[in-house]
Amino acid sequence: MLQDRETARKYFLQVWAKQCNSQPMEAMERIVAAVILNHPEYHPLLEAGEAAVQAEYTPEMGQTNPFLHMGMHIAIQEQLSTDRPPGIVAAHRKLLNHVGDPHEVEHRMMECLGECLWQAQRNNTMPDEQQYLNQLNELI
Repeated sequence: MLQDRETARKYFLQVWAKQCNSQPMEAMERIVAAVILNHPEYHPLLEAGEAAVQAEYTPEMGQTNPFLHMGMHIAIQEQLSTDRPPGIVAAHRKLLNHVGDPHEVEHRMMECLGECLWQAQRNNTMPDEQQYLNQLNELI
């Protein structure tokens, strides 16, 4: 597991370099590469190297953190691959039937996941999986 912000960001850069050079990738790298490919707006950033690793992305600066954004996509895909929390696959399927676009569905799910994680951090508790599922189901 990635230990810190710099290591996580460098991992994205390494995966992107492998993708650009058609190098073989491990399973997790293929997932990360697929997420990156779905975000062409971040490709120049990933090619910026160390500048991207050290950059600050804050809402106050009017910026979305591209690494956090892509990481949330990966987290949702991992949740779906394990059906954790139980019921997320069914909620995703319903939302997909309603919205139609898998990428947009993940964006909507991210809002709920972000809220769930923010509440857990604020309350110094584990994330409330049931509340997360409830929020997802309210999107439908």
